[in-house]
Amino acid sequence: MIMRGGTSRGPFLRMSDLPSSQEAQAKILLSLMGSGHSLQIDGIGGGDPLTSKVAIVERSSDPEADVDYLFAQVDVLNHHVDFNPNCGNMLSAVGPYAIETGLVEPQEGTTLVRVRNLNTQRLIECHVPTPGRQVSYEGDTSISGVPGSSAGIMLGFLNVIGTKTGALLPTGQACDMIEGVAVSCLDAATPIVMLDAADLGLRGDEEPAELNDNRNALERLEIIRREAGRRMGLGDVSQGVLPKPVLLSAPRDSGSTLCTRYFVPHRCHKAIAVTGAIALASAVSVPGTIAHRIALDNKRISSGKLLAQVKLEHPSGYIDIDVEHRNNDFCDITRVSLIRTARKIMSGSIFYSLPATPRLDLLT
Repeated sequence: MIMRGGTSRGPFLRMSDLPSSQEAQAKILLSLMGSGHSLQIDGIGGGDPLTSKVAIVERSSDPEADVDYLFAQVDVLNHHVDFNPNCGNMLSAVGPYAIETGLVEPQEGTTLVRVRNLNTQRLIECHVPTPGRQVSYEGDTSISGVPGSSAGIMLGFLNVIGTKTGALLPTGQACDMIEGVAVSCLDAATPIVMLDAADLGLRGDEEPAELNDNRNALERLEIIRREAGRRMGLGDVSQGVLPKPVLLSAPRDSGSTLCTRYFVPHRCHKAIAVTGAIALASAVSVPGTIAHRIALDNKRISSGKLLAQVKLEHPSGYIDIDVEHRNNDFCDITRVSLIRTARKIMSGSIFYSLPATPRLDLLT
């Protein structure tokens, strides 16, 4: 089944239809998506990281979950498949897919689908509209980066802190200096490294194409990202996509918290990743982080206060996130929620081939 989840798109497959080895899975996914060509002309990828994603779903053995979800980021040009990160946008369609394929029994009105993400071993609650016990894709919810409107799907992310590093602040500090630039390394839903855009000589509201053409800024950003990954305990991240770098600046809209430019990691995202948005929304309330400092300087947050509702600007518009803290503790995040949409595009058979394959770099 091919589905749009949030601002991403890709095939949704059953784990039971794939070989057990991730290396064997990766070879199939590379063929399915047509990787190795800029247009992915021999597969169903769209020639962009946002449309070269795969969701693998199966009934869960965990009593707290209904289904397991494994995300795979398939490189467009290279023979790389990264099973390391989660994708919250593709996750938006996991609930509908689970119901459509009979993995979860639909309820009247709204169906709760409990998802265990295998990339992070975290639980997410997906509230899927099911009037008449059928998945509804039509509605009046609009999200930036997607044309038209669809039925809203509420996602609730549980236990988001330290998904890859085990700590909210993996370096032990809210702010570090790397290559003479102040950065904040934080892990909530996904590891990110935050920078003030001005420290790279940028405004922070540039269009993605302009940033992608700025080779000097991209090279400097990559040097910082690799060192940040090492300090966060992620090792050599030169062949991986984590941590994700994020440029921050003062918001342009009076109702927003921050202006963001999120990288994936070598190209600027045309919107923002859900997991990245969760990390930033969590960071705003952490004293000393770049996110907190910019929000504080622009009076979007008061000193000593936790921000429960965060609105982030990105190249395609805005994303709203609700953050729930326990006992007024910025380190004790109980749930992060947001609304996404999804759509079923097609259901059928897809064919792949396994010719003599160049050296495969499988990232786990």
